[in-house]
Amino acid sequence: GSCAEENTNIPIFKAINKEKSDLFIFLGDNIYADTTDMNVMKKKYQQLGKNKGFMKLRRTTDVLAIWDDHDYGQNDAGAEYPKKEQSKQLFLNFWNISQKSPRSKRSDGIYTSKMIGKDNHKIHIIMPDLRWNRTPLKAVSKKQYETVRKINNMGPYRINTDKTATMIGEKQWQWLENELKKPAAITIIASSLQVIPHFTGWESWSNFPQDRNKLIKLIKKYRVNAVLFISGDTHWGELSRYQKGMDYPIWEITSSGLTKEWKHVSPNQFRQGKPYDKVNYGEISIQWGSPSEKNTNIYFSLNDLTGHTVFKQKIPLATISPYH
Repeated sequence: GSCAEENTNIPIFKAINKEKSDLFIFLGDNIYADTTDMNVMKKKYQQLGKNKGFMKLRRTTDVLAIWDDHDYGQNDAGAEYPKKEQSKQLFLNFWNISQKSPRSKRSDGIYTSKMIGKDNHKIHIIMPDLRWNRTPLKAVSKKQYETVRKINNMGPYRINTDKTATMIGEKQWQWLENELKKPAAITIIASSLQVIPHFTGWESWSNFPQDRNKLIKLIKKYRVNAVLFISGDTHWGELSRYQKGMDYPIWEITSSGLTKEWKHVSPNQFRQGKPYDKVNYGEISIQWGSPSEKNTNIYFSLNDLTGHTVFKQKIPLATISPYH
């Protein structure tokens, strides 16, 4: 899940807690800090920390978190945000991340990974940091936004084709390449921003096509089976599917927001079915096959405020695992 205003009750936590999940992933905008005043940010984290539904979730379920722009500190900010060092410390403290963790020791962000499961049931979760090193965005003119972009439910930003522009920075790219080499039955890339959807003018990997293409090519280069994307940020939920130039289709489920809603859903040529513009959370459930993992099925679901399933997509593991 993503996009939770800390000064509300966040009632969707009631449904999330009923799931009794093995793991819950916070995909960013976990608070809306939007400040360079670290006292303000700290108080907002305290508000979330005192939320009863959130407290129960942390008490009963393993939790992983990455940030997006609003809990990083500034709307749509990247490397230029001046308080990222201080913001990082508040993030690490709030999410109880040990000082011995690589996340605490890194000088270029809070990216991380986690391997869960054993033997042939390993699930590799990769969480890049899309803020710390991100090249500043470029916008169209106000007139162009008002007369062209806005009426088509698109945002104000331009595609950046500068070869020096980056989403994550060279050091993190090296880390990400090494992560993709690790063997697992399923690899989940938990991205705070959407990866597959085509350019919308809002923030996404498509603002930096050279980086988006590089990520897709690395999956193919290292013959990584069963890569799934999960993402947040948009304030609507949707399912996307991409296969151009790939050896198998890559699926992405976007779950946003836990409190936020956006009715002007942007176009997405890779969307499967309809988007959902009310509060929601995503779910990945895996039915391991027996006796062979070839019979394994993955289910992508988007659930509403009460836990009711809005849509569900069955993805047989065999259809996204062509490499041997």
